[in-house]
Formats: sequence, structure tokens, C-alpha cells
Amino acid sequence: MVLGKVSAVVLAGGASKRMGRTNKLLTQVNGAALVYGVVETAIGSQAAEVIVVTGYESDLVRGALSGLDVRFVDNPHYEDGLSTSLRAGIGAVGEGFTGAVVLLGDMPQVTVGTVDALIEKFHAEKDQAICQPSFDGRPGNPVLWPREFFPEILDIKGDIGARQLIERYSARVSKVEVGDDGIHLDIDTPDDLKSV
Repeated sequence: MVLGKVSAVVLAGGASKRMGRTNKLLTQVNGAALVYGVVETAIGSQAAEVIVVTGYESDLVRGALSGLDVRFVDNPHYEDGLSTSLRAGIGAVGEGFTGAVVLLGDMPQVTVGTVDALIEKFHAEKDQAICQPSFDGRPGNPVLWPREFFPEILDIKGDIGARQLIERYSARVSKVEVGDDGIHLDIDTPDDLKSV
């Protein structure tokens, strides 16, 4: 295993029940689809590859990201919840990677600096710590997972992420204080869009 190669996994596969018929990831923000900005952040970071998990309106999401240097993974089970996209993305990370930072496709204000701070902390911890950003003392997303946790992530079921793993392995979590309140903003309702 090559020390220090981190994959960025962008979860862009789900449909939000609170957004009605609108695919929030395709909503225009600053002239591009909301998910485009998230993927651009991942590409601009120190991550060695970017994997985008699609599901709901997969062709439209791929179209919105055309021309970007990413690898797409389709999640046909996206209706079964967030865990299915998480499993698809983590399952696609190549053997040579020591960890994966998981970005949510509906968090457009996370910065490249935050992703890089997680990767730098991960390397400082010899690629062994779960690295989570914190702003004003409150943890948020994205989270960088060492490879040793991939098998447990692949066992998660339902419409949940990996929060219970963070709680179970709290002693292994390394908090990274960042100046980025975007780690707390995800777009779940039409009103949330007004803040981006």
C-alpha cells in the first residue's frame, strides 16, 4: 500500500424527499449545478482521485459534471438510503489508497482548504486517524476514513451515514479545527438554497 494516497468520494446519488420533484444537486448555484462546486472542491484538493457516486437522475448528474476528471460509480439502490451511496463509493476506492474523504454532494460551501487540512492531519497521524473537521467546536463534514474502517462502512444499512462509527471509535477521531462554517451547511430544503 502506498502511504499517503487519499481518495475523495463525493456522494451524489440520493433524492431529497424535502425538495419535492427538484433534484437539489442540479439546482443552479453561481451558474453551475450545486454538485459541480462540490466536485470542483474535491478535484482542487490534495486527493489523488475523485469518485462520484450517482443514483437518482444519474445521467443528468453525469451531464452536469461532464469534462471533469472524475470516476463515476452508479448506485442503483439509492432509494434504499444514504448508506447505499456510501457503500458504493467506499467499495470503489482502489487498493493502493490509505483512506477516503467522503464529501456530501449537497454541501457546496466546504472549501478546498478544509479538505486539505483533513488530508494533512491524516498524514500527520500516519494515515491511522479518522479525521473530522470542527468549526466553533462543532464537528461537521466531510470526514476522512482510514482504510481499516472500510469493511465496517461497507456493512452500514439504511438511510444513514457513518455517524455511529464515529461515536463507536471516538478515541480514534482526530478533530481538525477549520475556519469553514460550510462544514455545517447541507442543502435539504428550498429555504437552505437561499443561503448559498
